Order: sequence, then C-alpha cells, then structure tokens
Amino acid sequence: MLLRFSRPALHTMERAVTCITQLPHFSPAFNSAISSRVSLFLKSPRFGFSFHALTQCRTEGRHRLVAGVRSESKEYRKVRRRASKNKEKEKELQLRVEICLEEDLPDDPEILSIAELLRLNVPMAMKLAFDGLKGSGYKTRDSAISDVGGFDSVELSILLCNDEFIRKLNKEWRDEDHATDVLSMSSHIPELKIPILMLGDIVISVETAARQAEERGHTLLDEIRILMHKWKVIWSFILFSVWVHGLLHLLGFDHEISEEAEVEMEREEEILLKSLDWKGKGLIKSACDAETNSNLNFHQNSSDDELSKDRKKEGSLRFYKPKFRYIFCDMDGTLLNSKSQISSTTVNALREASSRGVKIVIATGKARPAVIDIFKMVDLAGKDGIVSEFSPGVFLQGLLVYGRQGQEIFRSNLDPNVCKEACLYSLESKVPLIAFCEGRCLTLFHDPLVDSLHTIYHEPKAEVMPSVQHLLASAEIQKMIFLDTAEKVAETLRPYWSDATKGRATVVQAVPDMLEIVPLGTSKGNGVKVLLDHLGVTAKEIMAIGDGENDMEMLDLASLGIALSNGSEKTKAVANVIGLSNDEDGVADAIYRYAF
Repeated sequence: MLLRFSRPALHTMERAVTCITQLPHFSPAFNSAISSRVSLFLKSPRFGFSFHALTQCRTEGRHRLVAGVRSESKEYRKVRRRASKNKEKEKELQLRVEICLEEDLPDDPEILSIAELLRLNVPMAMKLAFDGLKGSGYKTRDSAISDVGGFDSVELSILLCNDEFIRKLNKEWRDEDHATDVLSMSSHIPELKIPILMLGDIVISVETAARQAEERGHTLLDEIRILMHKWKVIWSFILFSVWVHGLLHLLGFDHEISEEAEVEMEREEEILLKSLDWKGKGLIKSACDAETNSNLNFHQNSSDDELSKDRKKEGSLRFYKPKFRYIFCDMDGTLLNSKSQISSTTVNALREASSRGVKIVIATGKARPAVIDIFKMVDLAGKDGIVSEFSPGVFLQGLLVYGRQGQEIFRSNLDPNVCKEACLYSLESKVPLIAFCEGRCLTLFHDPLVDSLHTIYHEPKAEVMPSVQHLLASAEIQKMIFLDTAEKVAETLRPYWSDATKGRATVVQAVPDMLEIVPLGTSKGNGVKVLLDHLGVTAKEIMAIGDGENDMEMLDLASLGIALSNGSEKTKAVANVIGLSNDEDGVADAIYRYAF
C-alpha cells in the first residue's frame, strides 16, 4: 500500500543534501497521515529487515494495493525482534522503509511496478551501503553517520512524484525553478541521542527517469517493461540508480563540493550497483557522459524558457492526473491549422490525453461526416479514435447533438421562410449559398467558393439543386452559409441579414469569410449544455478550446475556457486563458499545459 501526499509532508528535516541549502522544517504531518502498516521480513546475517508499506492515506480514506501486500487495520507498531539463541550475537537492526506516491501521481500500473521494484531492491542496497561505511577511507564524506550499529532502527522514506512536484520543491527550498531527477533530504541530527536513525527522505521524479531512458536511445514503449529478468530495462535501472544516488547523499557523500568528492561518490555508486547485479553506469558517470556526448545534463535538467515551464512534455501525461473529464474542442481555426489540417503534435496530444481517460468531444459548425473524414486522415477516427458515428458530439453550431452511442438527442431546423428568402437573395445577388441538411450540403449554382467548402474544409460535396423549390423540398435544413470575401461579409452580408432575420433567426460567424444563419435561440453553447445534461457531466468537469464568436458561450460555460490567440477579440475577452494560435499547435499546448 502507498501513502499519498497532497503537499510535501515528509519527515521533519534539519538539512537537505544533493545541492540543497539549509531548509526550514517540513510539517511533521507524515506520521499523522498513517493509519495502518504492514511488515515484511527479509532474512540477513546482520539485519532483521522490516519493510513497511503504507496502507492507507488519511485524507483520501482508501486503500491502494501494491504487489499483493496485504493490509492490516492497525496503528503504528514497533517490530518485534526475533529471540536470539546466542546472547552475544550482534543485535538486529530494524530497517523501516516507507515508499510513497505524491497525490497527483496517477494509479498507473507502470508506476506501481516501480514501487514494487524499489520494495524488492531497497533493503539489500541499504545493507550494502551501511556495510560499506565501516572502516571506509573516503576523505570527502560527511562522517556524521559512521556506524549504524549504534541504533536500534533506521527510518527512510522514498517519495515518487512527477516533474511538476519536484520543480515546486526546488523552487520553494532551493530557489531554482526547474525539475531534477532526485532530491535527498537528511533528517539526521547527530546531537540528538536517540536509538532511531532518521535517515531522511529521497524524492524521485519518475517522469525524469522515463525521459532519461529515452535520451539513451530507447522509446518509452520499449522501456516500460518493468520487472523483466534481473530488471535489465533501462528505465528500471535509471530509477534505481537515482535512488542509490540519493541514498549516498543521505550517508554524507556530495559530488558537488570537489572533484575528489565526485570521484569518491561515483566509485561508491558503481560498487553498490554492481553488488546488486545491476549492469550499467551510476548516475554521476552517466551525467558526465551525457554532457560530453550530447550536451545534456543527466542529473539536473536545464530550466526551460518561461513559456514552457508549466507545460508538460509530450509523452509525460501518464505521470499526471487529469484535471477535467472532458475537453470540448472547436475545429476550424482551433483544432485545424490555417491549412485545415491537424498537425502531428496535436494528434499526439489528443491521443495521449485520450489514453489517460480524458474524453475529447468535438463542438463545431461542421457536419459530422466532415469531422469524421478529417480525423480519418490522422488515424483518429473509428471506435478507438476520437470521433466516430458512435461518439458524442456537437455539430452544425449545436443544431445537431449526438449523445451516447452516437444517437441523435437534439435537432433544430431553420425557419423555412428564412431559408426561402436566403435562397432568393443568393440567386439575385449571385452570392454563393450552402444549405446544411444533416450530412448533406445543397446549393443553387456552381462556384469556386462552394467547391472550397469541400476541398479545403472537408464538408460533404455540395449538390446543385435545379431550383429554390427543389432545394427547400429536398430535406430539413439546419443552417445556411453565405460565402464571400471577409470584407463583404463584414460590410454587407452581416448587417443586412442581422436585420432581415431579427426575431426569426440568428447570424453567427466562425470564420471571417462566411456568414451563418441558424435557428433563433440556438448556439454551439446551448448544444454543449444539452450534451452535458445527457451525459450527466457538470460544467466544472470540462475544459473548452475555441477561437470564433460562436465559441464564446461554450468557453464561458466551461470550468476553463481557452481562446486561441488567432481568435476574435470578443472570444478572447470571455476566455479564462489566451492560448497559442492554431498554427502554433494551440490545442496541444493547452492540453499539455492545463488539462493535467
């Protein structure tokens, strides 16, 4: 079982090692959060190990199983020593190790496998490290801890976290705003004569460990096969070498004080890892090699620029919990760039967010067939994709809404009289007009702008009707779109039709060179509300991304509304956040920055 932290409530600590200056004490809430423990005993010639796995988090009140450890509903208890048949036999030293997960780290099988990896290896590694202290000739090691034999027990906590958490620790306690792979924080006070050696806390970013595995030329997909024979997977090795590195800091080693200290700590790292049958270089040696070969700092990541500090890295969302259940996203000008394409970066972000359980829902002025065709081009359509005929969505500016299993749950049609007037205006003024009828597009004459709606925007190819009467009789019409230059739309079409449809319909714009006429009282935002009610989801559970005036109500409704920088000024005014533009992968940036 694992304890989860909502804040860095570790052991009370006097000093921090691993490049950390003197720190104030953390709140000693660590022990108060524990409601039950389990003890597992490992036999050793010198140590009577007791590995303590925390079984319950007081704040969450629920259990989290790890590697089949059974929980017992008991308060903290001391571990009994085995009776010694030989009175002169050296007393046993009880080793208490607490492995914890930071609260925002998800219950991911890979992360739980890491915890199991540590459970299996930490006790023996600590024994070897302690044995190495006796009679050691290291000149640079702080000798405050010289012989653990004088203590009845040794306590150590290991906290697994993501980059965001460890970066906050660095910022708060070291005034360095970047993530590191490990922080070691000593709790040992030599002047305090007690039988317990409170060794301290080791904080490890599993996100950095995974990234370092990739920097060694291995993909995450290949790396995360935890617990293979002898744990020879690179990520596992890196994770464990990070822990060994942190342990040595707690035992008085510090590679940053001098070259000689670096050599001594590097040698001890190699000894410990080889003793445990781990094949590979220690953290210090790996950092030196990485800096020499690729100018990468393996032990401490260089800080990103100000723009990317709060942005999760691609491939790292599995180390974070989602902040929202649903992301509602517009298409034109938002998900699609100026070439009406979904970029590869955005595709990866959508796929990664979806794999973490976040539902991506499209809310657009487009027809559903057009959206499906666009997603087919990037292999995100179908049953296991983002959009299909069986997924929920808001289409045609909220005039057609599909719910569970893709079933229609709402439809609104345009006033037939408004449709007739628009058709007659189109013929008389020679302004191209498209009538949207669910999955069909109808028009009265051929025009390059009509063709562009299909070739550029991927809408269904328009069918040319022989007359206004034929068009109106062909199908129910949900909305109509006039196509012209942005200037003519703004100066002529919008003023005229705003006045002509007053009290009967509404005019909206998604892009500058199109004017849409939709039923009165309907909007994309209203369609989103209908779908939320159908799904039983509250507005607090959604994030919305858009750019046009037709997205304003949706952005205002969502818990977090993000307007892309290429959007209209009115839209940006109601948004909580202004994101990057659609040509800068604004949707991907919003997902990596705000959704987790």
